[in-house]
Amino acid sequence: MKKIFISIALIFVVFLSANAQDSSTLDRIVKKGELRVGMTGNQPPYTMVAKTGEMIGYEVDLANLLAGYMQVELKLVKMPFAKLLPALESGKIDIIMSGMSITAKRSTSALFASPYLFTGKSILLKEYNLEKLNTPEEINNPEVTLVALKGSTSEEFVKKLLPEAKLTLAKDYDTAVELIATGKVKAMIADIEICQVAILQNFGKNLTTLEQPLTIEPVSMALPKNDFTMESFMSNYFTTLRMVGALQALDIKWFEDGSWLSLVE
Repeated sequence: MKKIFISIALIFVVFLSANAQDSSTLDRIVKKGELRVGMTGNQPPYTMVAKTGEMIGYEVDLANLLAGYMQVELKLVKMPFAKLLPALESGKIDIIMSGMSITAKRSTSALFASPYLFTGKSILLKEYNLEKLNTPEEINNPEVTLVALKGSTSEEFVKKLLPEAKLTLAKDYDTAVELIATGKVKAMIADIEICQVAILQNFGKNLTTLEQPLTIEPVSMALPKNDFTMESFMSNYFTTLRMVGALQALDIKWFEDGSWLSLVE
């Protein structure tokens, strides 16, 4: 069924190729025959490294679909989250697909295509700490140390809404979860999907998260600033994938079906 969705999607988006003539980014991609996608490789289920060493995840699948449609080679460029936007601005990568939510601040240095999924902030912590950190007042406390991914909206969330709490920044989620597991921090602020996957990957460590996210955030592809043809091209592509059910199939594969966990454990 998923293959059918994908095949239909590729048929329906052929008409979008006309946009490639007006975009410097699209022109470079087509002429070179290569699409460079920046991602961390450490944000399951968005992007992660499998036991085989290859990159897998929701956005890896999406990037492969896109490169296949464009008939170019896909080059996944792995780097820390905080370095993604600078790499896009300097031209080291063509696009970013790494669980990046759309914010006003980020939109001053990049364009964003229409969202392909929605997420929201949650908190990951030990089960025995949940009762102790059950209200904003209990969390926003100088005696509470939180961890967030460096350069993420989670970092901004803590600084703006929980300014009294101590904040530790981690380069990746494995590091952040380890800080919780070893008791060096009380909790991690992250997208709810990240928290849910962390619990599955660390079964037996008594981790828990909220049932509903604290916020709603659109996630999409970041594109070079002022390249409006590229933005239109990508937005139309995602809209078409949603219309034919391809995005829904990816949602089921990566957010509902946990069989992929065996590939990374």
